[in-house]
Amino acid sequence: MKNFKYIIKDPVGLHARPAGNLAKKVKEYESKVIIKKGEKAAEAQKLMTVMGLCVKQNDEITIEIDGVDEDRAYLEIQKFFEENF
Repeated sequence: MKNFKYIIKDPVGLHARPAGNLAKKVKEYESKVIIKKGEKAAEAQKLMTVMGLCVKQNDEITIEIDGVDEDRAYLEIQKFFEENF
């Protein structure tokens, strides 16, 4: 399992459009991708559960990636966050 922390820079937080794009992105991998904010967790490919985390600007989240292609997913998802959030 690999994980990284990320602080959301987008002024509107993790809102619907980029969260939808994230859901599409993580479906490219066999690995399971989980987003955590505090005690809450959501599967990244499930848009409504991600939205339920209510991630706002300056919130720190943890992204956990676990599976057969986790190395590739880790690098590409980390880049996706840097470019979109």
